Amino acid sequence: MVVAEEHLLNFMREDAYKPMSYKELEQHFQVEGAEEFRSFLKLLNDLETRGIIIRTRTDRYGVPERMDLIRGKIQAHAKGFAFLIPDDKDQSDVYIHANDLMSAMNGDVVFVRVNSRGPSGGKLEGEVVRIIERAITQIVGIFQNNGAFGFILPDDKRLTRDVFVPKESFLGAVDGQKVVAEIVKYPEGRASAEGKIIEILGHKDDPGVDILSIIRKFNLPEMFNDEVMDEAEAAPDAITEEEIQAQGRRDLRDKTIVTIDGADAKDLDDAVNVEKLENGNYRLGVHIADVGYYVKENSKLDQEAFNRGCSVYLVDRVIPMLPHRLSNGICSLNPQVDRLTMSCEMEFDTTGKLIKHDIFTSVINTTERMTYTDVRKILEDEDAELMDRYSDLIDFFKQMKELALILRKKRMKRGAIDFDFQESKIIVDNQGVPVDIVKRERSIAEQIIEEFMLAANETVAEHFYWLKVPFLYRIHEHPDAEKLMNLMTFINNFGYVIRGRSNSIHPRALQTIIEEIKGSKEETVISTYMLRSMKQAKYDAESTGHFGLAADFYSHFTSPIRRYPDLVIHRVMREIITSGALSEKRHEYLASRMHDIAVQSSERERLAVDAERETDDLKKAEFMLDKVGEEFEGIVSSVTSFGMFVELDNSVEGLIRLSDLTDDYYHYHEAQLALIGERTSKIYRIGDEVKVRVSRVNITDYTIDFELVDMKPRKSKVSLVDDKKGEKKQSYVKAKRKKKEKKRPKI
Repeated sequence: MVVAEEHLLNFMREDAYKPMSYKELEQHFQVEGAEEFRSFLKLLNDLETRGIIIRTRTDRYGVPERMDLIRGKIQAHAKGFAFLIPDDKDQSDVYIHANDLMSAMNGDVVFVRVNSRGPSGGKLEGEVVRIIERAITQIVGIFQNNGAFGFILPDDKRLTRDVFVPKESFLGAVDGQKVVAEIVKYPEGRASAEGKIIEILGHKDDPGVDILSIIRKFNLPEMFNDEVMDEAEAAPDAITEEEIQAQGRRDLRDKTIVTIDGADAKDLDDAVNVEKLENGNYRLGVHIADVGYYVKENSKLDQEAFNRGCSVYLVDRVIPMLPHRLSNGICSLNPQVDRLTMSCEMEFDTTGKLIKHDIFTSVINTTERMTYTDVRKILEDEDAELMDRYSDLIDFFKQMKELALILRKKRMKRGAIDFDFQESKIIVDNQGVPVDIVKRERSIAEQIIEEFMLAANETVAEHFYWLKVPFLYRIHEHPDAEKLMNLMTFINNFGYVIRGRSNSIHPRALQTIIEEIKGSKEETVISTYMLRSMKQAKYDAESTGHFGLAADFYSHFTSPIRRYPDLVIHRVMREIITSGALSEKRHEYLASRMHDIAVQSSERERLAVDAERETDDLKKAEFMLDKVGEEFEGIVSSVTSFGMFVELDNSVEGLIRLSDLTDDYYHYHEAQLALIGERTSKIYRIGDEVKVRVSRVNITDYTIDFELVDMKPRKSKVSLVDDKKGEKKQSYVKAKRKKKEKKRPKI
């Protein structure tokens, strides 16, 4: 008989099952004939390769969960140890010592056996027993030539061992060059991985090589292949009247509609308009570029967009999801040209309540391309020159402001959490050298677009949720009960109380705290701790709500040029709008795809964030390189067992090491997130204002070290005692401290 995967796995999961050899399984399932036998062996091999079943050292098969094995991804640390992040989200993370990794590298999918558990089901420790899938196939690093062979020092500090390169694989690389190498042999025991150089990026100090190295490290695709570019080039430069009429789009070209973006934005994918109605209500129109009309499902463009997931915004460049021919051309809502759009019109009353809405395909012709700066100057500064230039739009912008503030007030009232952290932008010259770091303003202009996009995203999400069609949602899960309990305890230290229990806190309770601490000394410390208690938002095929926004329904509909999920839901929306419903076959196909798209999009988004953060860290370190010895005012942004991080006004962050706090011996108190002096009881905690001096900058690691100005040298215990009894006490104190140092975890 032909054995189905489901039947085989159900059999292996039975309580009475004990691992069997392939012959025993063959007999049990009564496999007959050469063809059936080959098919059965192929099934076993496929399930083993995918990590769904495991083969023991005695060649017997079973499911990992029945063998006390946990499947998941390795999250490595630069110090050598790692954690297993289980596939099963109900499982706790597992700590893995460096000696128990079995050559597994960061990102690898592995099986881990748990060896020990902390009290009350606490910290798990385990060892890797099988590597299922390798995540890293290429590495980027600095090449070192040792004559007959060479080594690559990986840029990724989570790869703790150098990669060996035989002489025939040098590709002409010389000492000090940044290279990309393909791994041809993974590490075994004490032997390093072996690599073959496939690209030389240039000397590590050459202009542009630093950012290029990060691009290669994260495997970000810079170029589009010829097939993708051919499809992009086939897109028209303009749309025709015949095209508009044939599609039955609603014509909005006579309406006053504007885009509001940053001054340097080129891919304008959202436009807005507001009208005050006779009944006193507001009609808000949010019009989004109909990218899906040009990027056909399963085309080469679509496949490339799926693989990229999103556009990546690095310090000195953008790596787009779609070719510029589309993103800056026919899909960009440039001023005074016809563009195809997906529109969501909403009517709100004066309290911000949504009265009715309409979602449809449209064609628009934007009146103006506005910038955040100009809109802010009009609404807040009443700049005379701009007021004159845009005199016909002044009332239009004022109505926008009115509605945005109404929507924001309603959102805050329902309990949405609004972290008002300052963002910064790094300015680089044409050689990529950082010349300044400026703060990004979050003025009324940014708030207008933010509120309008939030409103449209919520409206679209709820509309299609009730239609029960396959869709992609942006979800934000409730924080873990343990993290919320720790947050409540932490906030109590400052005299504030979060209303609710750790397993049932409403986001309104957290927003209330944010409002209470506004402008206080502890604002930064509490906001930072609260943010770290939250889970990351992600995409999902099921709508489970958005905790941070206090929204039951939320999606990403407003940026199809730079986010793949927006593009996907646009297709679903257009099909429903034009056809009224999905066929059963189409519904089934879309439903089968949504989970994979959600997972891929979430992973690519996290990778983009990591790459963006790393380029920021690199350029901030480079910016501070010539400022060693200079003094700055800053605030403590984080406290750890090895020191404290201080953030300057320009958003640069540096570390004051515990060893550099020389006026006392400081101990880390995790519950209070504080360093407390042993003798003086002096306390350093998040939010404290300090004056620091730049002491060291490490461009290789992108790290900056600070030291406190006027830090006095640590007093010797000898100076405090002068008799025999005191000397004994001195020795005892030193011995006790030494013992404590041993117990303190290594970082």
